[in-house]
Formats: sequence, C-alpha cells, structure tokens
Amino acid sequence: MGSSYRRINGSVLIFLLLLLILLFISNNNTSSQEYSPIMDAEISVNKETRESFASPIPALSLSKMRQFTGGRHLFRRSWTPAPSSVKSLDGLGPVFNRVSCSGCHVKDGRGRPPKDGAKFRSMVIKLSLNKDNSILPDPNYGFQLNDKSILGVPYEGKAKIQFSNMAVYFDDKSKAELAVPSYTFHSLSFGPFNPKTKYSGRVAPAVFGLGLIEAIKEEDIIKNEDTLDIDNDNITGRANYIMDVPSKKTILGRFGWKGTRGTLLHQITGAAFEDMGLTSSFFPKQNCTNIQKICSEQIDGGIQEISEKQINMLQLYMQTLAVPRQRNADNKDVIQGNKLFKNIGCEKCHISTYKTGKHKTHIELSNRVIKPYSDFLLHDMGPGLDDGVKEGDAKSYEWKTPPLWGIGLVEVVNKHTRFLHDGRARSIEEAILWHEGESLSSKKKYLSLNAKERSKVLKFLNSL
Repeated sequence: MGSSYRRINGSVLIFLLLLLILLFISNNNTSSQEYSPIMDAEISVNKETRESFASPIPALSLSKMRQFTGGRHLFRRSWTPAPSSVKSLDGLGPVFNRVSCSGCHVKDGRGRPPKDGAKFRSMVIKLSLNKDNSILPDPNYGFQLNDKSILGVPYEGKAKIQFSNMAVYFDDKSKAELAVPSYTFHSLSFGPFNPKTKYSGRVAPAVFGLGLIEAIKEEDIIKNEDTLDIDNDNITGRANYIMDVPSKKTILGRFGWKGTRGTLLHQITGAAFEDMGLTSSFFPKQNCTNIQKICSEQIDGGIQEISEKQINMLQLYMQTLAVPRQRNADNKDVIQGNKLFKNIGCEKCHISTYKTGKHKTHIELSNRVIKPYSDFLLHDMGPGLDDGVKEGDAKSYEWKTPPLWGIGLVEVVNKHTRFLHDGRARSIEEAILWHEGESLSSKKKYLSLNAKERSKVLKFLNSL
C-alpha cells in the first residue's frame, strides 16, 4: 500500500513539474510574442522600398487584382480641363489644388510642407468661418484655398509658411527645437479673407490600410470612449459622428485628421471635389463661390465629371492597399522601446491591436488581426496644436489619433520625416514633443526618460 502510494504521489509530482515547465515556456513565449508583429500576413506586406505603401493585399483575388491595377492607374493619372480629347479624364477645376490623387498622396504616402520658397504640392489650406456657433465657408474662398486654376480662370490665392524655433528641455537638461509654423497669404484674387476666417495647413495622409479601418467594428472603437474621464487618467477621447454625404446618414467618422469622413466613398468623392474640382452624383455643383463669376461660367466635363465606375475603381484600390508589417520586432531595443511606449501611456490612445469585423464589400478584409496603433477618437491636443479651425463637431484643438503603422517607412517612401497634421514636426520625436492637452502626462514622462530610453522608444516607432 505504501509503495503504491509513493508511486502515485511520484507520478503526481512529475505531472506537476511538467505542468510548471509548460507554463514557464508558455509565459516566456507570450512575453516574447507580446511585442512581435501579429498582423495577418494575407493583408500585410514585408517591404522596405519606395513601393512599401502601394502593394495590394496578398489575399486579393485575380479578378479584383485587375480592378486594383485599374484603380492604381486612375489614382496616378492627371485630369484635364473640359472639353478634352480624353472625355473620361476631363473636368478638372475650374479651380483646384492638384491634377491627380497621387499629386498629394505621393506613392500612396503622406505629404509634407513645401521647402523654403517652394510651391505647395502635397499640402492644402483649410478655411473655416466661425459665426454664431456655426461653421461656415469663407464667403469668397469656401472651405479650402485653391491655389491653381484652368486657363482663363483666376486661381484663388497662394500661401507661404515660415517657421520659427521653440526650445523644449528634457529632464536631463538636453534640448530639442520645435518648428512653429506661421502662414501668410498673397495674390488673393477676391480680396482678403473674412476677418473671422481661420486657416489650417493640412498635409495629405497616407492612404494604405483604409479598407481595414472601415472593417473595424464600431463597438470596438466606441468602447474606448471616456468622455467623463471615469478612470481619472485625464484622457477623454470621443467619437466624432458625422453626416455621411453618400448615405445621408449620421455615422462614425474614421478618416481625415479630425475624423470628418465615415466611409471611403465619402472620402474619395469629397477629395475629388475639393482638391481637383471634380463633380459627382454626391457633389454635383462646381467648386466656385458666388463671387467667382468666371469660374462659374466655365464648360464642365459632364454632370458627373468623375463617374460611378471610376469612383468604384478608386474605392477598391484604396480599400485593398496592404499595410506594411513591423520590422525588427525581435530586436531587444525595439522590444524595450515598446514597453516604454506603453509605460509612459502612449498606447492609451495609440491602441495597437484590433480584429476586424465583416467588411461590407471585401471578405478578404474580414476577421483579420491588425495593428494600426490608433483609437480613432478625437482628443484635446492642447493649445500648441489649436489652429482655430473647427470641422463639424470637432473642435479646433481636437485631433483624431492618427494610425502609426508604416510611420518608420515614411522616409523611405516619401523622402522626408514630416509629421502631424501640418507637417510641422521634422521627426517622430518632435511630433511627440508637440503633444499636450490629454497627452501632456505622456509627454512629461517621455521628457523624463534618459537619452538611451528615448532612443529605444524611437527605434520601436521606426520599426512600425
């Protein structure tokens, strides 16, 4: 009996030891995987070239690949004034900012402010007249300053940016310089702005991964709202519900610097209208204000200058652009940088991981694990980023948390390192140092890190 008991007891001990070993291995694996990329390989790519943002998702079918190719061709084609020998591509203007989608979204990436004295290329000026709690267009120039026009039509005006420096000090007494933008305007064809008009520079955001953002379930975004700051962390992100022009419904805003577009259909047709002056079934009138008589008298390119077929091609293209995967995820500095990123509170807004729901059009985008690093909510970013321009329900000091995926490849793809909505930040670190308002606590914690720790945070961000 005693011998049998000892054998059973020994077996139990061996079992428990094996269980502990398995748990130890499991915990170690979980720890090492915590910072490694888990983005689904069928919707992401591993590239470090100038085409890193321009690839289709690997899961795309052959038939959709043909449509993707057609959409990319259209995205990069230049539109022409009407009448034109190429009827499918006429209707540009009469006033506009760029002649193609890729004119702003170069290589499907992000824009930048012009270099000293250069022309605006991948950046525009938004306008907003705030009157009696209403947001109105400037009476002479509308909601956006168009700096180009077709032959015989006055362009609206030109802008210049100058930067001054502002010092920021880390706790270790080292110093960083921030570039503070100031704008001047000249050659305004229809007189000065209304005295109450505010203006804001906006660089073009990258356009990859947008279909995956469409596929995130609304409840997964809304659950991160904390408008009453119940957890007492001073972060009160809120969703921006907007009027979707195509559906005429109020929906959650997911796109744009202030979350003012809820669908890619609205984003595409709105940008075609505002940036290139192209009418559609959703924006049927020419982009001319009442004072712009010559603009209003021009020949148009038809009732719908951008057709439903072309809109659908662009929509598929932008929905199925793949996201770049994280690189060097197993690097020790990258792993430690990710831990610091979390410890100082950055991931409270830059939420790393979601699983998409069912995409309405593309099953390939459904039920995918993605890592955008955003909560897609509006946050008070403090007085330094308050430019006075309101959009819909979004206040002038509120900005939607931008996704961070691909941020480390901007220099490779777009040949610059300009960040934030107006490109004022000349590096990722400068972008961090502009954070105030709800993110002030995280900024202060970043300032308290030593040089090696800051380097690891930046190395992590550059791996995304």
